[in-house]
Amino acid sequence: MSSHEITRRLFLGTVGASIALPELTALAAHAQSPSSSRSSGTVEKDVVFGKGGDTELRCDIYKPPAPSEKRMAIIHFHGGGFGGGSKDNLADRMTPLTARGYVSIAAQYRLSGVAKWPAQIEDVKASIRWTRANAAKLGIDPQRIAVAGYSAGGHLALFAAGTQNRPEFEGSGGNQGAGTQLAACLAFYAVTGPAWNGWTRAFPLPAGSSDEAWRLATPGTYIKNFPPTALFHGLADTTVPAESSQQFLQLLRDANVPAELHTFAGVPHEFVQHPEFAEATAELTDFFFDRHVINPRTYPPFGAGRGGARGGRG
Repeated sequence: MSSHEITRRLFLGTVGASIALPELTALAAHAQSPSSSRSSGTVEKDVVFGKGGDTELRCDIYKPPAPSEKRMAIIHFHGGGFGGGSKDNLADRMTPLTARGYVSIAAQYRLSGVAKWPAQIEDVKASIRWTRANAAKLGIDPQRIAVAGYSAGGHLALFAAGTQNRPEFEGSGGNQGAGTQLAACLAFYAVTGPAWNGWTRAFPLPAGSSDEAWRLATPGTYIKNFPPTALFHGLADTTVPAESSQQFLQLLRDANVPAELHTFAGVPHEFVQHPEFAEATAELTDFFFDRHVINPRTYPPFGAGRGGARGGRG
């Protein structure tokens, strides 16, 4: 089976559809994947990209094995319910993306036990500005920066996508004026607001915050400003229900934002920790970025089949 055929089959598991786990596992096992056939590139650990309060913020930079014509960076934000997790948890996720030519940056942000909202999004913004300010050194186009977030980090990625260059969320973490505009956003089993049962319990808003403060901390409040966005969710997720992404997709569609949702049958939370899902979602991500960022294109309406055009004969 060719890589093109695999891409086509996987892409069918999008809006309104899902991919069965046995089929996806078989596809991944059958394929000769880029990450298994090529070097995964180089890693530079614990690079300081800014400051959050008195804390030095660090990132890990994963570069392709050779200069890439894609010249695109993806900044990743880990999950952990806003109070846990680490950029180091994302290491295995980077391999299939760097093998496809993307610079991937796993960025730290302050956790809820250290600082309250909006410290977390200010740290995210600092990482975007740093990436743009260092575009030449990273070998990327400063207009080709995307964000990717996982669970709680998915909230941060979505929030950053909706609040590009908004002064009230920029903070002062470094590289002021570099800009936080984004080319695209990826959100994996993302916390988007009240669909997550830990929303009012674990989200780092200060105690006693008003209903308006909660509304302003929800990514959907800023939906009209989004770049192209892809969502990924397991339909067996009981930590962050799939409705979190399904409802967010509808908001994006209502706002005419280029968006798609990939759902996976029988799959729980944090599924990209499994190599076959890291590989499959990297393939879908590569196709999404190619269509919307690297080689932007649209498609004309598909015409009727030959039989349909001549009176419905099969």
